[in-house]
Amino acid sequence: LIGGSDLQLNAEYRFSSVNDTTDAIVRIDSLINGAKVNKIDDNSNGTGYKAAFQPAVQNGNSNGLSYAVFSITFYQKGTNTPVNLYIVNATALDIDGNNTLKEYAKVRMGNTANMNFMSLTTDISVTKAGEEIIGKNTLGIERTGIDTAYYNNMFTAYNSNISSFSVAYGATKTNSSSSVRQYSLYMKGFAYPAPSTLPVKLTAFTASLVKENVNLKWETASEMNVSHFELERSTDGVNYSQAALVFAYGSATDKASYSYNDNVAAFRQPVVYYRLRSVDIDGKAELSETRIIRINQAEAISISLQTYPNPVTNELRVTVPNNWQNKQTVVELFNANGQVSGRKTTSGSNQTETINTSNLAPGF
Repeated sequence: LIGGSDLQLNAEYRFSSVNDTTDAIVRIDSLINGAKVNKIDDNSNGTGYKAAFQPAVQNGNSNGLSYAVFSITFYQKGTNTPVNLYIVNATALDIDGNNTLKEYAKVRMGNTANMNFMSLTTDISVTKAGEEIIGKNTLGIERTGIDTAYYNNMFTAYNSNISSFSVAYGATKTNSSSSVRQYSLYMKGFAYPAPSTLPVKLTAFTASLVKENVNLKWETASEMNVSHFELERSTDGVNYSQAALVFAYGSATDKASYSYNDNVAAFRQPVVYYRLRSVDIDGKAELSETRIIRINQAEAISISLQTYPNPVTNELRVTVPNNWQNKQTVVELFNANGQVSGRKTTSGSNQTETINTSNLAPGF
């Protein structure tokens, strides 16, 4: 422990010598829906691997999803100087469950991250949504021990040239009791069979507010045996429901365009979240990045930018005026010395753009 209170929110831990030249600092970033951290890393001689990151997370008392978020940042050994690693593999092991509880693992490694998993997996579903790779237990069967040979309950997220990433561990429950589950993140890749990929390439997905309608548009570069697209909507960013179903062309070698207008005149919530689920004829699905729309906001005469949350840890959201939507925008982040710390250029701006800030050092 190097900062904060042990096992509490914002506690930080240094893990020395994660390789010959590198340390890691693990931080408890968030505790969602009553989740608690009971152990930061189980190094006993029991279940699992001493070389893995193995937190024990207690579920919240209420029904639904609860989880803890851990950020992991790499530093030069014995220093506070961040360092990029050439390749990072993070394998979530033993994502199992039972009749009333199903484990959940989410690895956030950036938009260029990818995943490997068994194409014949029966115990879990794995999806990529923007920067996040999410694994959920679906079968509800407890598996004995934590075993790297049991491919049906594991997946690997990987990326190159990164200095940090985050992992969320928890479970979805259908009862009011709480239990402690051990999780295991093994920093190693495996020789997986070639994964089954979705036969569609999504090249654009935008959302803009036009009076009382959210104009949703998306494009694909190619399609092969695609069944349909499901537009999913949420008012809290966690629980989504289907807003519309749009049938695909099915097969197309050139660019294909789609659109849908969602009327939000009756909405009273200030923020609406949208994501797109692409589904092929075999039932395989992939999620897009999330688009965020702020409604019930009168357009001011002067330019008004809204940025939130404050303070920010992983993702900054920037809401621009309505008349800036679908135009090129450049967002720049400056530090206290006036130096540019980050930049994002968008050719056709959404109403709310997101910027990854997880690689920025804490401070102003």
